[in-house]
Amino acid sequence: MARSPSEQPTDGELEILKVLWEIGPAGLGPIHARLQAGRPVAMTTVASMLKLMLAKGLVARDGEPRAYAWSAVLGRDAAASGFIGKLVRHVFDGSARRLVAHMIRDGGLDDRERAELAALLAGRLDDNPPEGEGGAGR
Repeated sequence: MARSPSEQPTDGELEILKVLWEIGPAGLGPIHARLQAGRPVAMTTVASMLKLMLAKGLVARDGEPRAYAWSAVLGRDAAASGFIGKLVRHVFDGSARRLVAHMIRDGGLDDRERAELAALLAGRLDDNPPEGEGGAGR
């Protein structure tokens, strides 16, 4: 029996989404260049992935075929929620408490991160700290 396509992005699709989240709408060339900086990848592969992502509703495109501007439809928060939800369902039997307990016990949190988590649980921490402050919204 064939598996139905996932609504969640694959690892490769997530790489492309990260580029689009960072630089905003872009053509194939700039997207490829950013990916190429991290690892070798063929431009044709990136073009094929973008077409698949378009069909999945992860990206949108505007413009003419030789000058498409690709943009992310799936936002970073929505992607994170989807991945975390899947992780909680499949690894922690649907228990967010077990995920948090795992992060506290085995997650390698430093003292600052533990303090942020405690503040968040106490309702004192803003969900969206300013960039660069390393808050829980990372």
